[in-house]
Amino acid sequence: MFGKNSYLFFFLFMAFVACNDETKTSFSEINIPLENNNIVEINIPEAKGNKTIANHINSEISKTVSAALHIGNSDMIELKPIEESVKAFNDEYESFKNDFPETNLIWEAQIDGEVIYQSPEIISIAITSYVNTGGAHGLLNISFLNFESTTGQKISSGKLINNLEGFKTLAKTHFDKSISGKERIVFESDTFQLPANMAYSESGIVLLYNTYEIAPYSTGIIEFAIPFEEAEPFLVFNDF
Repeated sequence: MFGKNSYLFFFLFMAFVACNDETKTSFSEINIPLENNNIVEINIPEAKGNKTIANHINSEISKTVSAALHIGNSDMIELKPIEESVKAFNDEYESFKNDFPETNLIWEAQIDGEVIYQSPEIISIAITSYVNTGGAHGLLNISFLNFESTTGQKISSGKLINNLEGFKTLAKTHFDKSISGKERIVFESDTFQLPANMAYSESGIVLLYNTYEIAPYSTGIIEFAIPFEEAEPFLVFNDF
């Protein structure tokens, strides 16, 4: 038979499990349909679980999608429901066709997201967008979003690293390997800089330079991963 201590232990254990389940975040893929829309396709992860945590994560995903679909001054981007952003993109296209009725140019936007890493400490999500508004070529962009698993709060790339200068030295060696054999890439400041996008992945911490970030369009996206065993001394989150 259970004694009093056994019952107490069982109660505390169940409370611990319930607490963990309450903060654990799961994801499902959603697509955003909209009536009279045939130029925008969106497939993104949606966070579920603790309402506060999920809301923080989903809000940042929505903000990234809205930014990708925004036409015009980037300083004027507003946080709005994704459906409204899709409608605004379609309305801009209709306005474009009205202004240039003779054009055969077709606009399109494809946005996909995936969870690339999840642990008790950190969640990393990649949002890939391809938007073509009739130019010579469309724009491909990848955004990494990092979140604290226990709060859902967004973590800036710089907050992933506890020693930026030491990490830059390590990253530079991997960067040089990744561009070996390619044309010379020159940073604007002529000194190596970390990219705007860094995230955790199954391959290690991944660094990504989007098109135009450090090189011309023809160079494309530059991406490489640093294995955790090498990066560990410089990382704030080490639960891998």
